[in-house]
Amino acid sequence: MTETAPGLGEFDFAGDDHVVPFYVEGLDVRGRAVQLGPMLDAILERHNYPLPVARLVAETVVLTVLLGTSLKFEGKLIVQTQSDGPVDLVVADFSTPDRVRAYARYDEEALAAAERGGRTQPHELLGSGILAFTIDQGAHTQRYQGIVALDGATLEEIAGAYFRQSEQIPTKVRLGVAELLDRDAHGKPRHRWRAGGMVAQFLPESPERMRQPDLHGGDGDDGNGQFEEDDLWTEAKVMVETIDTDELTDPTVGTERLLYRLFHERGVRVYQPQVVYDRCSCSRDKIRNVLDGLSREDIENSIEDGLIKVTCEFCSTTYRFEASEVRSQ
Repeated sequence: MTETAPGLGEFDFAGDDHVVPFYVEGLDVRGRAVQLGPMLDAILERHNYPLPVARLVAETVVLTVLLGTSLKFEGKLIVQTQSDGPVDLVVADFSTPDRVRAYARYDEEALAAAERGGRTQPHELLGSGILAFTIDQGAHTQRYQGIVALDGATLEEIAGAYFRQSEQIPTKVRLGVAELLDRDAHGKPRHRWRAGGMVAQFLPESPERMRQPDLHGGDGDDGNGQFEEDDLWTEAKVMVETIDTDELTDPTVGTERLLYRLFHERGVRVYQPQVVYDRCSCSRDKIRNVLDGLSREDIENSIEDGLIKVTCEFCSTTYRFEASEVRSQ
């Protein structure tokens, strides 16, 4: 462990919308933790999602932030679901070093039926399908994509399966979302969202210690193979599993206090927090480039009252183009 990594209390607490990297020397565990407040509110308020959809988007944003802030290069992490549930598409992306955006697509009738039946947990809203993790380093590079099945498991479990399948790193993820009803400075009722999460990974110096139980082999595999998980990783997982939603989302607990509660006996260290912002990457020039790639027929079909209007699905910004300026290409 480097001497530059400060202990808890050696700088101000990170607060909302800051990712805190940490290292637990006694457990060979590294990770990141975060509490999201105003940034998440900004994303969800602009779309006015029904509450179950907002919760699902919030979980996806937390997961994307935790994974995206680990990127060591200039690029983008895209986390996207495609499924057959009431919410058939959720997309969140993180652009280095600090920009986050997200949106969801849902079927109103199917969502209403799910709510009547009490099936509003995130994994129930998604149904069956896939969750894709895509890393894009920009032009002249090849995208990397990892895909795991949406099979009724939670996003926490699916993220763990992704790391086991693609990175072969023992990983534990916790996600939590809370809906708050309070009053503003003028006494008016207001609705706010909070969310938090943690990702912990077992990274000992000896890679042999990272070995995990074999994946189930399908029909004929009785799953009785002998396997002993590393004791330190077992301990770390048990600690992370004790986290409840209140600890992940309560601003009076805070990320550093939670890390201290979990790991202080094992020597937890924290690093400089990284701020994240609600910022979309759309622009008028980018939209214009998309329009320039459309056929003449598509352009004509898009014109209403002499204008072409394009609304960004992420930030809801509407761009207006005169028909003449697009036709001129």
